[in-house]
Parts: sequence; structure tokens; C-alpha cells
Amino acid sequence: MTEGRGRGRPRDPQVDEAILEAALDLFIEKGAQATSLEQIAKRAGVGKLSLYRRWESKEELLAAAIENARSRTPDVQLWQSGERLAIDLVLDAVSATLADPRMRGLLGQLIGSSQTHPSLLATYWKHYLGPRRELAGALLKGDDDRELTLDMLIGTAFYRVMVHPDDLTAAEIRAYLVTLVDRMGVEI
Repeated sequence: MTEGRGRGRPRDPQVDEAILEAALDLFIEKGAQATSLEQIAKRAGVGKLSLYRRWESKEELLAAAIENARSRTPDVQLWQSGERLAIDLVLDAVSATLADPRMRGLLGQLIGSSQTHPSLLATYWKHYLGPRRELAGALLKGDDDRELTLDMLIGTAFYRVMVHPDDLTAAEIRAYLVTLVDRMGVEI
């Protein structure tokens, strides 16, 4: 978000939230290429000038919307409570995220727009995926190649929920992840 671009009354946080929600909804529905600032402003019920006062570009606004959505997921700090509790929290959080159709839509659009708008996926990686991946890697015991193991686990889980036509519940995804970890012979 661009700060200090002018004087006047303070920004209304409800307007910021409406804009971020509209941007996220349109990104999930249409993708980055098909989403315009005009559409975001219209959906948020604000003038286009309100967007330009807050963000310098569509990509910057979409990155802020993605970051705002990420802030509603469990914080990594909460996962560092104790080893067993941390593993359970990781499984619960990942399962809940992958079961949420809106989050699956967000992930699909992030992956789909990674070539044309790489900063969007980079933002999500930096603030969400990277820290959680690091924590999950720390929970793997006796694994000499944690990066490969994480790629296999995450890639398989993403494939299962993004490509398969079944809508799975968080409990079904959690059971799938536990089975996957067990079949891979990964000790957690």
C-alpha cells in the first residue's frame, strides 16, 4: 500500500477492506488478466480514484488483497507450541485451507497467473507458503532431503484437491494427508 501520498482526512479502513475483498473476489473469479481496476472499484462501491490513492497498480492491489486473505489463516507462531500439537495444527490448518473452495480458487488463480503476474505468487510464497513450509520441514524427522519430501507431500496434496473433481471435507483431506505421510514412510 502506498503511504503518504497526500493530505486530507484519514483513510477509512472499511473502504480499504471493501476494496481488498472486491479485488480478491474478482481475482478468484476471473484471474489477474481479466480483472480490471474499474471492475474492482465498481464491486467495492468506490470511485477508481480511491484505488489509485491507495495502490500504484493493479498488481500491487491484487498482492495486497492476497495478503489480506492470508491474514485470516492460522498464524505460524501458533504452530510452535509443542511438537505434537504443532503437527496437529499444521494438518488441521492445511486441511481447512484446501477444503475451502475460495482458497482453492485463490491457489488455482495464483498458479495460473504465475507467468504473467509473478509477484502475486511471490507475495503468497513469502508471507504464507514459505513460513509454513519451513515449519513443516522442521517437523520432519530423520529426513535427509526435506525439500524433496515437502515437494512430494505438497504437490500430491495440491493435485488431489485441485485436479480431482471430488469436493473433500477438511476431515477427508486430513485423513488423506496422514495416509500420504504414512505411505511415504515419513516420520513426523
